Amino acid sequence: MEDRELAGKVALVTGASRGLGKAIAIKLGTLGANVAVNYQSSEQEANDVAKEIEAFGSEAITIKANVAESAEVKAMTRQITDKWGKIDILVNNAGITKDNLLPRMSDSAWDEVINTNLRGAYLCTKFALRSMMDQFEGRIINISSLAGIVGNQGQANYSAAKGGLIAFTKSTAREVGSRNITVNAIAPGFITSDMTDKLSQEMKDEVIKRIPLQRFGTPDDIADLVAFLASKHAAYITAQVISIDGGIA
Repeated sequence: MEDRELAGKVALVTGASRGLGKAIAIKLGTLGANVAVNYQSSEQEANDVAKEIEAFGSEAITIKANVAESAEVKAMTRQITDKWGKIDILVNNAGITKDNLLPRMSDSAWDEVINTNLRGAYLCTKFALRSMMDQFEGRIINISSLAGIVGNQGQANYSAAKGGLIAFTKSTAREVGSRNITVNAIAPGFITSDMTDKLSQEMKDEVIKRIPLQRFGTPDDIADLVAFLASKHAAYITAQVISIDGGIA
């Protein structure tokens, strides 16, 4: 992709203070987009991400909002459009895990994961679409998971949310395609993160044996794909689920 290819675009990345969201927000900023860095609790980390984006010559703001709360999402999108006049790119990345085997899973663990990972994407998309439909253009990229395709033991809540996000992606793409808005999902496999760092070396070795490329992915691998889907080069790609998993699936 060309330098500053997204200059003049405005992006909202949810859950952008760390991990995948951080890498995605910074990548979009390096390509010239102005970025709203959403976070819920990690204010200092979100400010650090914004500073990195600004170092590349793009503008950035941080917005504390719980994506599962309608009023907070509405206020967040209004703050972005008040500042920059529009939202061109939405990356629904915010997500949590509360793992347990199903018979032991609490109702709250189920509800919290569904609310953040699925309801959050619904709310952010709903409010960001107002700007995109007015301008007859937009890019929505939902971060799903390999778990949403094949399931994962001990993650019935997470898998259900990520699988629901895939169905949500396909339905929304069909609703808004006539407005020149694309909606796609990315399904990462094992990506280097706080979660994979907690695995024992033995478990890491076992997983890597199942991956044809013989390594975990990196947040930058995901960010590069997001950047492509947000660009003019992906103008005819919509309603797709793109796995980025080193071939494990």
